[in-house]
Amino acid sequence: MNKTFNTTSAPHIPSRISVQKVMLWVCLALLPAILAHVFYFGLGIVLQMILATTSAYLFEWWCLKWRKQPLKPFITDLSALVTAWLFVLCISPIAPWYVSVVGMFFAIVVAKHLYGGLGNNIFNPAMVGFAVILIAFPQSMSLWLPPSELIGLSQTVEPLSFSELLNWIFSGHQQTQVDAVTAATPLAAIQTGLQQNYSLSEITAQTIFGDFGGMGWEWIANWLFIGGLVLLYKRIITWHVPVALLVTTLVFSTPFYLFNNDVFMSPLQHIFSGGIMLAAFFIATDPTSGCSSNRGKLIFAAGVAILTVLIRNFGSFPDGVAFAILLMNMSAPLIDRLTIPAPYGKKPGALP
Repeated sequence: MNKTFNTTSAPHIPSRISVQKVMLWVCLALLPAILAHVFYFGLGIVLQMILATTSAYLFEWWCLKWRKQPLKPFITDLSALVTAWLFVLCISPIAPWYVSVVGMFFAIVVAKHLYGGLGNNIFNPAMVGFAVILIAFPQSMSLWLPPSELIGLSQTVEPLSFSELLNWIFSGHQQTQVDAVTAATPLAAIQTGLQQNYSLSEITAQTIFGDFGGMGWEWIANWLFIGGLVLLYKRIITWHVPVALLVTTLVFSTPFYLFNNDVFMSPLQHIFSGGIMLAAFFIATDPTSGCSSNRGKLIFAAGVAILTVLIRNFGSFPDGVAFAILLMNMSAPLIDRLTIPAPYGKKPGALP
């Protein structure tokens, strides 16, 4: 009996998991940290998620139509949703509405589709969007709400209602209101205090600080860690990037702290403040803009950690995660070339 089977070219290896399922698991792993963010800083992050998600999908739809690509497979793969959520976890919950729109324009249109779409981008889209708004709207990124625990202890600060949040995000706010209800992030408070010649011990005595990092920020970092463990268990990511990034942060920041603990943060303060934990499990693990080989992943993650610590200690930005990720994204192709085993008959690092 003669039968013809339609097959693709070898190797005939079924896909382990679809892009949509990967992105779905990333979203599920982010949910605990998002809920913790709501608990400590209010519903502003929910409004920002709605803004960023809507903007991301509108830009995704427009780019797909412009590039004459099929809509359904790319709209439903959830990659735009993950980009929006990662971006929102980095910005202020009371940022003006245009921050999310501009951030998603650069993330989806510039960083993703101008490079050829999903799988072709050399830079992490969420970090491109975040870096742009950090430079374009620094004042908006410096305004944060105090954590709920601090509001509960205060007799003068009242939590913003949902209608007040809407007014802040969509209509702007006056300076008197800003001074009354906002607080600096822990990393921004440290940078400002050091510039004013306060010691680190004096700065961290402020009420916005907890045991290791900022009040509320520590728990968000804990939930990001637990979400990252879920991704490891489901084999969405491998251990190389998270372990290398966290261990390198601890090791590289320790000499600075031992040299002068009145100026340089402790290793645990680095881990539990800012975006280190988010980067370790959710951003630096991006398979497209990161490295492919296991050795390459270790080098890539170590580079992110070293650059972040250096920017925090000596740079002009409180947190250097976004810039560290983007700088290492540029280095990823070279790292892969030097670390991926050469095919038989080729010299390591040789051009194909």
